[in-house]
Amino acid sequence: MRKREFLKAGILGLGALMLPKKAAALEFYPRPSDKKWAVLFGTWCGTSRDAGIWISEGMDAIANVFDVRENPDLSVYDHIVIGGSIRSNEIYPMLKDYLEKNRSTFEGKVRGLFAVCGNMMQPIEKEQHDAFIGYQLSPLTGAYDVPAKVFLGRITWGLMEPDVREKMQQIPNMVEYDNLKREECLALGKEILESTT
Repeated sequence: MRKREFLKAGILGLGALMLPKKAAALEFYPRPSDKKWAVLFGTWCGTSRDAGIWISEGMDAIANVFDVRENPDLSVYDHIVIGGSIRSNEIYPMLKDYLEKNRSTFEGKVRGLFAVCGNMMQPIEKEQHDAFIGYQLSPLTGAYDVPAKVFLGRITWGLMEPDVREKMQQIPNMVEYDNLKREECLALGKEILESTT
């Protein structure tokens, strides 16, 4: 009996060694589609991750969803949606760097853009849309005439870096909040999908 257990453990150990070095731990597995879709996001505290997954759901869950920290290879995708979180009026720095370095892999394939910001809990206006989509994401991606939306975000103290949390908590009347709306993300996903058919 011990011999059998030893052999099982050995086979399992060898199998573990054969796993790829870079596993896609954050990848969202889509439903089958005749086109390959991806949603790429950059986020500090997870709000843009949720927006990206919900956008994919709005597209009938046909898109892989990637965190920019995975440094995904988007060259194999036909259609790409790109978005990220905003802090101090700037998109997530790692997303900006990725877009600058990898533009040739997604240029001409971007079908939608999104941004997520707290906006001091105020409604999103044309000013925010222009600042985050028109002046940042569109120039970085080369995508100007695609469905795009800026969503209100959320604050969760426990997910923030300690120094940022301390600064934010010094703002009068600043509290934890969640203004990201799933139905708005689903609607953008549906709009993006419909714009390509």
